[in-house]
Amino acid sequence: MPAFELIDTHLHLIDQSALSYPWLSGVEALNRDFRYEEYALQAHRVGITQALHMEVDVAPSDIESESAYIGSLAKREGSLIAGAISSSRPEEDGFAAFLERQKTNPLVKGFRRVLHVMPDDLSEGTLFRQNIKRLAGTGLTFDLCVLPRQIDKATALVDLAPGVQFILDHCGVPDIKGDGLNEWRGKITDIAKRPNVTAKISGVVAYADADTWRIETLKPYVHHVIDSFGWDRLVWGSDWPVCTLGGGLATWVAATHALLSGCSDSEKSRLFSGNARRIWHLA
Repeated sequence: MPAFELIDTHLHLIDQSALSYPWLSGVEALNRDFRYEEYALQAHRVGITQALHMEVDVAPSDIESESAYIGSLAKREGSLIAGAISSSRPEEDGFAAFLERQKTNPLVKGFRRVLHVMPDDLSEGTLFRQNIKRLAGTGLTFDLCVLPRQIDKATALVDLAPGVQFILDHCGVPDIKGDGLNEWRGKITDIAKRPNVTAKISGVVAYADADTWRIETLKPYVHHVIDSFGWDRLVWGSDWPVCTLGGGLATWVAATHALLSGCSDSEKSRLFSGNARRIWHLA
């Protein structure tokens, strides 16, 4: 049996002694530190070889401090951290100058603006859209974290910036617990028609009922994303520590392998590492 390299494209680290996370006070299950050492122990056990840190919606004043903090962890001997997706505020006038600063930081591989907890029309703002277009030609990606009802707006943004590589987080955040397959499925099919969108197989265990989900629960969602995007436009992510809400890192890795049963070695290799290495120019 081949040993596949596994690149985690969606790791969150939380250190409340270093950074401020205003939203944590409303999410009791995650309102503690989740530091690199805890993640690294679990990651090594399940075969993760590299990780991209995903911004954790820190206070706006801490956005660049978060990148510096992650950079310090990446410099440690044997660190799994190979890059970072930075928080951003494309709706603000300062984004252009912010982008120029980040372009000089080799750690930063892309950006995200959390949209699923923001007003649905945020991405429709003129300034937001103009700033997203600035990413074209930079090699920097933009992660889309949207609810099913917002996928149409994400698709419109993608169409306005065909030169930007977008990453659709968490299979488009389906409401698995609420049996939301039908609402979500057609929108995934539509956004997948855009060649500049890659889907991230991540996060779904947190959207299922933690006490009752099985592989069969996740299968129609994950398989529809795979069928819609194809093996060259898929990456994998743990969404740690959010995945602890649905069983934890080892459970999600095991579930991923079960969901891919019957797939070829080439297909698994592209999903697990090859596409991520290409998209983010990882060594």
